[in-house]
Amino acid sequence: MTVLTRPGSRLWWAVADAAVLTRRYLAHLRRQPAELAGAVGFPILLVLMFAFLLGGMMAVPRGGDYRQALLPGLFTMTMLFGLSATMIAVVTDAQRGITDRFRSMPMAPSAVLVGRAAADMVTSAIALGVLLLVGLVVGWRSSGSPGAVVLAVGLLLLLRFALLWVGIYLGLLVRSAGAVTAVQTLEFPVGFLSGLFVAPATMPAVVATIAEWNPLSSTAAATRALFGNPGWGGDSWVAQHPVLMAVVWPLVIVAVFAPLSVYRYREMSR
Repeated sequence: MTVLTRPGSRLWWAVADAAVLTRRYLAHLRRQPAELAGAVGFPILLVLMFAFLLGGMMAVPRGGDYRQALLPGLFTMTMLFGLSATMIAVVTDAQRGITDRFRSMPMAPSAVLVGRAAADMVTSAIALGVLLLVGLVVGWRSSGSPGAVVLAVGLLLLLRFALLWVGIYLGLLVRSAGAVTAVQTLEFPVGFLSGLFVAPATMPAVVATIAEWNPLSSTAAATRALFGNPGWGGDSWVAQHPVLMAVVWPLVIVAVFAPLSVYRYREMSR
């Protein structure tokens, strides 16, 4: 046992405080099951809409069942929706004065943010698990190896982990319901400006380039490859290395927004 992890050390107390707050956030979720139902229900509605209403007019460029290409994109879109869900939770705590009370208590400053992140990851894992089952019900199938499937799920959750830090930072930055609505409104354009639902090659050249370099496109392409589903392909470097970029993009996002979130949290009362 090192000095840092010894009971009573600063790191030990930070981990203990984060664990307490994670349980607090999850306990709140048990008392408010509608929040979890919303996190799961809306993505299911999207699956049903695209699979049975809009999917008939879509085509995979090099052939294949569009529904098989669609579901990895919807899994990725669900990870994007988590951004505003995290932002709402942070803004709500701030408006109720809960964040200020936490700041006045003798706990590690990082514990509030880490606890929020851990609780949101649990919620996201549950939502993704349900969505995978719904995908199987509507006809989606994976032909990838068990290891590839586990890696695909891991990449989806890695993207969610990165985006929740964006949500935490924005929630600490704006602290208003109007800003949350603006972010929710922008989620769909960001999602559609990618390779989640259609091939970037079908878009105008400039738009296609933006779509290919959208981090969501890398995760969607990587999960399609790992699940063994048809994809869009592409000649650009980023399209040729989707699994690598599905790791690099989230790590870059975390490296930027996690420190910004911690800094913003520490500066809130100054």
